[in-house]
Amino acid sequence: MSAQQLSPSVRRVAVVGGARIPFARSDGPYATASNQQMLTAALDGLVERYGLQGPGAVGEFVAGAVLKHARDFNLARETVLGSGLHPSTPAYDIQQACGTGLQAVIAAANKIALGQTDSAVAGGADTASDAPLGVNDSLRRILLEVRRAQSPGARLKALAKVRPGHLVPDIPRNAEPRTGLSMGEHAAVTARAWGIPREAQDHLAATSHRRLAAAYERGFFQDLVVPFRGLARDQNLRPGSTVEKLASLKPVFGLGHPAPTMTAGNSTPLTDGAATVLLASEDWARERGLEPLAYLTAYGTAAVDFVGGDVAGGEDGLLMAPAYAVPRMLERAGLGLGDFDLVEIHEAFASQVLATLAAWEKRGLGTVDRARLNVAGSSLATGHPFAATGARIVATLARLLSERDAPARGLISVCAAGGQGVTAILERA
Repeated sequence: MSAQQLSPSVRRVAVVGGARIPFARSDGPYATASNQQMLTAALDGLVERYGLQGPGAVGEFVAGAVLKHARDFNLARETVLGSGLHPSTPAYDIQQACGTGLQAVIAAANKIALGQTDSAVAGGADTASDAPLGVNDSLRRILLEVRRAQSPGARLKALAKVRPGHLVPDIPRNAEPRTGLSMGEHAAVTARAWGIPREAQDHLAATSHRRLAAAYERGFFQDLVVPFRGLARDQNLRPGSTVEKLASLKPVFGLGHPAPTMTAGNSTPLTDGAATVLLASEDWARERGLEPLAYLTAYGTAAVDFVGGDVAGGEDGLLMAPAYAVPRMLERAGLGLGDFDLVEIHEAFASQVLATLAAWEKRGLGTVDRARLNVAGSSLATGHPFAATGARIVATLARLLSERDAPARGLISVCAAGGQGVTAILERA
């Protein structure tokens, strides 16, 4: 038990605001930026915008990254120490693959709801450009043998085992350890199972780019995006994307099967970036004259057996956990899809979004009005720095809800590696 006692009642958790850096394609403008540098830039944008300097300004900071160097073992805390937040601000790391950013928001929200803290910042960062390279495992074992050796002769004997092939580093792969398949290949299996056509995927991707471009043009991201290393908007954005242009791209996943449908255009690219969200109790926000954008009112997680489950049938595909998490969450909340003004589905792949929509309909949730889906664009246009996406979506949806007349409600659905899903509900009272 912490020194601060639990509140006798659960408090509402306000989403006060968010800040992120523009997302960049890997090996581009942020090629030499670390997770910590990107996350610090996003956090500093939030600190400056909401005056979070000084001791006790924020209760704590929780964030994470999926691709982490050994130096990132204490990423959140090191980010605080290099940022505008006071050094006395506690911080800790969290990781749940692509659900990391949203799970960080949930972790912070739980403490606020229970009265353990009055405010917190949550977020995430990832760089595909500065991915950690591991020592070849065979070489690692030899080096450990050298370290354990008790004499110079024993050390030389161990070193004599080193071969040229041992010098090849272990490079991180976007693949599931249990299956050896990349996320894209898993998504291709699901796309075939659900019969998701190529044209529908390209249409969804083109729409994402068009809507993100429109959001930038109307100044929607002025309070959400802070420039970093020469970028002022997401580098992956292609305002001129059309179904016709996307149709000219060659498939890149599922090539071992007839009529593959997934291309680089209807899949998210490897991306670098960071995002943060400011959460607080109503009293904390009121005392500082801050108007909450929305309130986090429900959340849930789920996982599927993507190894031994009904993968071929589409039910347990790697990225299909939200098809289970959302119905459960809605049942607990006493809501249906028709009760939501806006729906935000992380666009890991266009086929995955369409398969999720089809699964919700099959489970009796009804259809999602496409005019309410990802209205400011999503991952296909912004890119997807794994741990940053959840925080980006929360801040974006909260801002969208703040533009609407109350009451308004939004749904968040994020799929994640390992067959997991993280979901949430935001409301504007």
